[in-house]
Amino acid sequence: MKAIKIRELAVAIAGSCKSDNQEVGITGVSIDSRTAASGMVFFALKGERFDGHDFLEQAIEAGCCALVISKALKSVLTLAGNKGVAVIKVKDTLDALQDFAAYYLSLFSIHKIGVTGSTGKTTTKEMLYRILSEKYRTVRNEGNFNNNIGLPLSVFQIDDTTETAVFEMGMDRPGEIHKLAEILRPQVGIITNVGLSHIQNLGSRENILKAKMEITDFFGEKDVLIVNLDNDMLSKASFDGSYQTISVGSSQEASLHISRIVDSGEEGIGFTLTAEGDTQEFHLRIPGIHNVANATLAVAAARCLGVSLQEAAKGLAKLSNTDKRMHIIENRGIKIIDDTYNASPDSMKAAIDVLVGIQGDRKIAILGDMFELGEEEVAYHFQIGEYTSHAGVDMVISVGKNAKYISEGARKGGAKAIHFEAKDLLKGVLDQWIRSGDVILVKGSRGMAMEEIVQLLEKTEE
Repeated sequence: MKAIKIRELAVAIAGSCKSDNQEVGITGVSIDSRTAASGMVFFALKGERFDGHDFLEQAIEAGCCALVISKALKSVLTLAGNKGVAVIKVKDTLDALQDFAAYYLSLFSIHKIGVTGSTGKTTTKEMLYRILSEKYRTVRNEGNFNNNIGLPLSVFQIDDTTETAVFEMGMDRPGEIHKLAEILRPQVGIITNVGLSHIQNLGSRENILKAKMEITDFFGEKDVLIVNLDNDMLSKASFDGSYQTISVGSSQEASLHISRIVDSGEEGIGFTLTAEGDTQEFHLRIPGIHNVANATLAVAAARCLGVSLQEAAKGLAKLSNTDKRMHIIENRGIKIIDDTYNASPDSMKAAIDVLVGIQGDRKIAILGDMFELGEEEVAYHFQIGEYTSHAGVDMVISVGKNAKYISEGARKGGAKAIHFEAKDLLKGVLDQWIRSGDVILVKGSRGMAMEEIVQLLEKTEE
């Protein structure tokens, strides 16, 4: 992080500052007193189960040079004064964090790219990061730091050496992408697809599309929106704002045309891209045909920054699986596909396609509940069960409240299926269902913590 003086911080967040020395430079930002360190500013955020104001003394003792608070605590003010720690009072500490991130970003003249969509955000971000890192000093938000707290915190990775920044932008309600776009002000925006994720909160896919389009709310005439024409919602959407549009897909109408896809199972995917008369072959070392679209979106964004198709192919060739996303583990004669990061109907189908494409004896899908699907949640789970049988899955093991409908759908299609109401019940008998030569997909929504099943499978004896 580039050092920012306390007086600059106070102005940026419209705060009332108490300090004898406002020229001290802040060299880091913290919202967790356990990781706070010397030279940092501590923002006392208030959540549903915690209040950062309860940890102000620990932040002071950790060496923080400034505190941002929304309520004054006499004992803390006294300690801060004695220690020479600045105290800045604001109306809302989360708003202040976001305002500071926006101000900090405004200090740099760098290329900024935002990535949103129902699925594929993280993979597309990582692909783009790998491509851009071949040519530019690039930063990106890591893990799931893609919300109204995580993205602002990620901004402070940027310093005077940074040339490009790629930020994943998540949401589960209207207005959230708008706020992230206000902070980031991206010159390039990517919408990977519009599916069913968070439909419970947004009501319809049309509303999901509207929420994703908030990424363009601060676009100007030179800014670029990149969309996937192979997604039904994006292919029929109208992009008539005061910005430029680039499309990718298998259609000849796409700006970047995808052709000659070769699925090599766990060895990865090969495909060809054509753009403005230039053609290049690509190879991904990660499985799943759905990743072709993610890669092409990343390539399209990189081209906006002067990266050639050939340079993009070089960067993508170095990509490996992201944590808990299509990560294949070979252990004691079985292959485990760890795709436990999250789940929606679209990502479930993509994972099932990968499962049936991996070489092995039996194909087993261990699937947990999908959350936030609204009134049609039963139907969506049942459809996934039907999809497993049509795809050729040998056995379905479902876990959770609504996952029982996955098993019901699988049985209707003729597949073997068994259901467990809770993971602990499955854990007790899992070794009875697994044998050497099996290929096993494990997937479910984040709240299901399906990685516990992966961990157990890694310990399973032949």
